[in-house]
Amino acid sequence: MAYAMQQLINGISLGMIYGLIAVGYTMVYGIIGMINFAHGDVFMIGAFIALITLLLLQMGGLMDGPAAILLVLLVSMVITALYGWSVERVAYRPLRGSFRLAPLISAIGISIVLQNYVQVSQGARPKPIENLLPGGIEVMRDGPFVVQFSYIQMLIIALTLGVLAAFTLLVTRTPLGRAMRACEQDRKMASLLGIDTDRTISLTFVIGAALAAVAGSMYLLRYGVIDFYIGFLAGVKAFTAAVLGGIGSLPGAVLGGLLIGLIETFWSAYFSVQYKDVAAFSILVLTLIFLPTGLLGRQEVEKV
Repeated sequence: MAYAMQQLINGISLGMIYGLIAVGYTMVYGIIGMINFAHGDVFMIGAFIALITLLLLQMGGLMDGPAAILLVLLVSMVITALYGWSVERVAYRPLRGSFRLAPLISAIGISIVLQNYVQVSQGARPKPIENLLPGGIEVMRDGPFVVQFSYIQMLIIALTLGVLAAFTLLVTRTPLGRAMRACEQDRKMASLLGIDTDRTISLTFVIGAALAAVAGSMYLLRYGVIDFYIGFLAGVKAFTAAVLGGIGSLPGAVLGGLLIGLIETFWSAYFSVQYKDVAAFSILVLTLIFLPTGLLGRQEVEKV
């Protein structure tokens, strides 16, 4: 029981990270109907920016602990958002009126460019850091085994829930959110009604990149090591989470992230860790066989 409880805590914290990345996928798909395959590498960029900022703060002896984590998050979000804006301007906007495969190929190209850019500039070796928030709360004890809810895991869950709540308010209660929902329903009609669709799409990429930066920073703090290739694996799993929950559904993206995180963690704990990805993708295949639109996806109605 205690071992299962520990895996549940681990799976929820990992699923929150996947959910944050998956929200970026589902936002872009909801507005322009295409998958941003460079989004996983934007997550990786956010993690490296957080690492560089943290090392600079430690070298300068400026601050440490929670204050440093807050500043690292803000810097990572701002700079990564600029990367997200650049991806939209370079890979998507010039090809928006082209055939559907063109932006997809362009996004894959941007993904490869970002990977190699980080590999050349930061090196191919993994980059470790020390734990900034050691310790945690003892949840329960079963003989020598102690179930611990670490401070980093608390931070990941609380921060993710806070960011998602703020993002939900943005989408549902602000003029930008109304513009985003209008573009999702009918981009051409939204443009005819005076909505700046280019600006709305650019801001969608910016917000998605900022959420990916939060996920990248939390990944760095939780696991303590990153490399230039983490964006590919995390991006594929987050895309799987978005499809599992229902591509285009924001609650579905978070639910899918939690499910993927839990499946991966429990499979690693009780079965072979080498096949954890096979287990997650198998669940995705089974779900799509019986629920083609995902768990919370809506069936699209073609108007004639």
